[in-house]
Amino acid sequence: MKASLAREFNRLLLLSGIAVAASVALSSLWPLIIALIAYIYWSTTQLFQLYQWLVREDHIEPPDSSGLWGELYTRLEHLFRKEQRARGDLQGIISRAQESVNALADGVILIDQNGYLEYFNQAAAGFLGFRRYKDEGQPLTNLIRHPSFTAYLNSGVFKEPIDLVSPKDDNLELQVQVTEFGEGDKLILIRDVTRLHRLEQMRKDFVANVSHELKTPLTVLKGYLETLLDVTPEEQTRLHRALSQMNQQSLRMEALVHDLLLLSRLESTQADDVQQAVLVHGMLNRMREDAISISADKHHQIELDVPKEARVIGHPAELDSAFSNLITNAVKYTPANGVIKIRWWQDEKGAHLSVADNGLGIDPRHIPRLTERFYRPDNSRVTQTGGTGLGLAIVKHVLLRHNGSLEIQSALGKGSTFTCHFPPERLVSKPTAVAG
Repeated sequence: MKASLAREFNRLLLLSGIAVAASVALSSLWPLIIALIAYIYWSTTQLFQLYQWLVREDHIEPPDSSGLWGELYTRLEHLFRKEQRARGDLQGIISRAQESVNALADGVILIDQNGYLEYFNQAAAGFLGFRRYKDEGQPLTNLIRHPSFTAYLNSGVFKEPIDLVSPKDDNLELQVQVTEFGEGDKLILIRDVTRLHRLEQMRKDFVANVSHELKTPLTVLKGYLETLLDVTPEEQTRLHRALSQMNQQSLRMEALVHDLLLLSRLESTQADDVQQAVLVHGMLNRMREDAISISADKHHQIELDVPKEARVIGHPAELDSAFSNLITNAVKYTPANGVIKIRWWQDEKGAHLSVADNGLGIDPRHIPRLTERFYRPDNSRVTQTGGTGLGLAIVKHVLLRHNGSLEIQSALGKGSTFTCHFPPERLVSKPTAVAG
């Protein structure tokens, strides 16, 4: 480039020298003026040719030129060819990526920060009935008209997926997971979970049916055991001990059937629309007295810190079940002379109930699974406590039906704290109908 610039400069000097010499010889400035005009005309012509070449789409076969302009054409041609190769490589990568995404069994959707549909693969079109070119650029909420999906998309909280029925096929159950990237753009993954839903429904129906069928024979068995215990003389120690153990196990089985039926109802039915303001203080005070009687031999110190005016909108029986499970668990798993604290408070985030103890605690690695059915961190506790392993699962589902959540904090040797969180819309500003 420097050599071409030097040659162009020498050419301009030579042309200027000839023009000056001619002007001196002729005692006139016209040779110099004509030379300057010719050079400007030639440069303008080269510039016009450059413009015509640049506006072409192919950018091949640059105009013939020499000197600095020829060097400029050559450099630009190399840059254009390099750009075309890079563009071709990028287009190949994009094409392969689109082919890969279209080969997925799961649906993939891209929407921009305003919620407009930018891209969807073939699986998404099959699940949702989207049409290529016609639906692209449309608001996604106009194409998927599920109120729950619209609320989920607008919430901005995408930690958990949401299930919905396909707008194309009512028999198709879909699971939708949103991931944010870039500046407000969203990647939406859609999975067909119809088979899983059917299996889950079969499991729920099986548990509910078996629990219901067990209830009647268990009641009969329990009744006969109680009768035999009443008529068996205490002198027959072996028989009396056997009947007592059988009766204890029947009580445990009765509690298990009761919890299974309750959990089945919580899972398979919608939350009641008709709910009321529950007087929390009265409910928890009654549970505290029950807990004191249960833990009489352990001499627990059970503290209650609940404002008398505390109320929450909900289903009284379900809340009773959830709260009693937490308090009963604290009594069961807190050693003798331990301290159990029951506290209720409200803030800008809503209402909160915590049940804390200074018992043995739980290894943090078990905490994510504590609300699973029958899950226990330590199987040796089953015999000692006689629980069903369904208490925390019941608590979780009750809170979900009340738009709440359960938070568990625990450390080995330091105790555990179970906290129920209720959203602000569950609070009562002033007394209304009260239950508890």
